[in-house]
Amino acid sequence: MLQNKLLSTLFALMVAFSSHSQTLKLNNIIDSIRASHPLVKMYDNEIRSMDEAANGARSWMPPQLGFGQFMTPYDVRLWHRERDIPGMGFVMVSGEQMIPNSKKLDADERYMKAMSSVEKEKKKASLNELISDAKQFYFEWIILKKKLGILAENEKILDFMIKNAEIRYKNGLEKISSYYKAKAALGDVKNMQLMFENDIHEKRIRLNALMDRNALTNFDIDTSYALRDYSEIVFDSTLFFTNRSDLKSLDQEINLTQLKQESEKAALKPQFGIRYDNMIGFGGQPMQYTLMGMVKIPMAKWSSKMNKANIESLKWKTYAIQSQKEMMANEYSGMAYGMRNELQLKKKQLKLYEENIIPVLKNNYKTMQLGYEQNTEELFMLYDAWERLNMKQLEYVELINQSLRIQVTIERIIEKE
Repeated sequence: MLQNKLLSTLFALMVAFSSHSQTLKLNNIIDSIRASHPLVKMYDNEIRSMDEAANGARSWMPPQLGFGQFMTPYDVRLWHRERDIPGMGFVMVSGEQMIPNSKKLDADERYMKAMSSVEKEKKKASLNELISDAKQFYFEWIILKKKLGILAENEKILDFMIKNAEIRYKNGLEKISSYYKAKAALGDVKNMQLMFENDIHEKRIRLNALMDRNALTNFDIDTSYALRDYSEIVFDSTLFFTNRSDLKSLDQEINLTQLKQESEKAALKPQFGIRYDNMIGFGGQPMQYTLMGMVKIPMAKWSSKMNKANIESLKWKTYAIQSQKEMMANEYSGMAYGMRNELQLKKKQLKLYEENIIPVLKNNYKTMQLGYEQNTEELFMLYDAWERLNMKQLEYVELINQSLRIQVTIERIIEKE
């Protein structure tokens, strides 16, 4: 018995601890996405792949070795020495190595080491999208919980109306039509509760997927939130050039294009090499050798066309990327100003609901409830007062939802955590 009690106590403590540990704040979810989402691993592996490839940027061309006969007559008899006349032909061993231009190696190394910088910025841009999605799901979950709170209160109110109406109907003090309206409304409330609970389940699944966890892992969220003020922010191109990772990736692409231009220009410089041949003669001929220096001349008119065309092409590609960057910044600016204007409108509407509409309707409902309890008001009037209050409460919560959605969009645009 004692052992069973100890086990039960331990289990209860574990459940309580587990329940506490499963309440996640938005920052916890964002940190988990940064650490665990497969997209992060994909970009990290791609970046590592490019960095590893860059280690070979200073490679030389492989040496060339040769072995065979040199200046050897087809007539085998001439290979042999006859009297004082040495034989003809040689066996030759040769080796050749081109020595790359150091400026070409430097340019290639700078280009290859910079290649991963584009992927690093693309990784940040993709993470911004994932984090924005997580924020949206998180805030929608908060709104659903608020709506469920309103529905729970509505359930109590309607249950009160129904029970009172049943008593009054038996005593001939109430009309049956209002009673049925309240019963139908209670059914609607229960239906909406099922829908909202299912929506919460869906948000939990989506957030688990973003955190790369089992989709059915159970957890709850902290319902605190804040509507931020963006009235002092200037949404100009400088802000987006500084904050937006996709625009920074375009900067890195421009840098890559310029580095590639330097590499193409360096490819027009001469490249030197050395060749050594060692020859062993037939029929008593002395050993001989050849030592030669070589130079490639890529700047010649007929051999430089491709490099020069690439240099010109890369110049215009730089202009195109710069124009794309400016176009995107201008588009983000317009979107941000539009979203800020809409958010300011929603805040004014929320203030109107908080200070005027909902308090007046609450007072109206309380007055009707008091009159109903004192038999000076009828059920349909109480029901009407509740219905208007309920509608405005749900409208208020939906305004919060729209405001948070706009806030997430603004933070997505300016890439703010």
